[in-house]
Amino acid sequence: MTHQTILYSQTDGVGLLTLNRPEVMNALNRRMRAELTAAITAAPATGARVLVLTGAGRAFCSGQDLTDTQGGPIDLEKVLNEEYVPLLRAIADSPLPVVAAVNGAAAGAGANLALGCDVVIAAESASFIQAFTRIGLVPDAGGTWLLPRQVGLARAMGAMLFAERIPATQAVQWGMIWEAVPDAAFPAQWQARAAALAKGPTLAYGQLKAALRAGLENGYADQLAVEARAQAACGASADFREGVAAFLQKRPARFTGT
Repeated sequence: MTHQTILYSQTDGVGLLTLNRPEVMNALNRRMRAELTAAITAAPATGARVLVLTGAGRAFCSGQDLTDTQGGPIDLEKVLNEEYVPLLRAIADSPLPVVAAVNGAAAGAGANLALGCDVVIAAESASFIQAFTRIGLVPDAGGTWLLPRQVGLARAMGAMLFAERIPATQAVQWGMIWEAVPDAAFPAQWQARAAALAKGPTLAYGQLKAALRAGLENGYADQLAVEARAQAACGASADFREGVAAFLQKRPARFTGT
């Protein structure tokens, strides 16, 4: 894949998507949102088994590009419904694990883009800012749904009302992200995490994602049924047969994602 606002590369099943507007701290414009959505949607067909989303330069993503007006006032509701929703749904619905490797500031919609990924690994110098009230807006890009479920209502409310910078180390303590890594070790750590996922049981990962996200809305009985259906799909897979054989033979499993 070749893109202008994003870069894509793939090595050993790891698809790397890099937001590529470093001159504006990777602010999201219309073209970037469209290209990112298309790349995430297409990735499974390319042979990728995990996706990593990161930013070029010193920032992960500074949020909405406020200069991207297409010559007139921004219809924010339309932009959210027609451009952000498909992007966020592409991440949530992807059968692949999607890892946010947050290399720097993640602000506004950029913060919620990261938090909408399946796993967030951040450099210790990175930070998350719900910056919306600084310009008189309400948090969007899924933030009002995601953040209270990740950190609780009190912390989500404070983070959004005060729009203060949350360092990556604090985000880990709050349960907002998976891990914060010293800057020098950050590239090697996210690469190792991605490589491990790329060698894993891709079908099971997809079923796991869908089940966990359904569980945020389902009652107990409904979720038990979701688990049973997911387990039936995984139990019929070659990966399950390989996993059992590897366990009995006391060797590492060689998963194929089927």
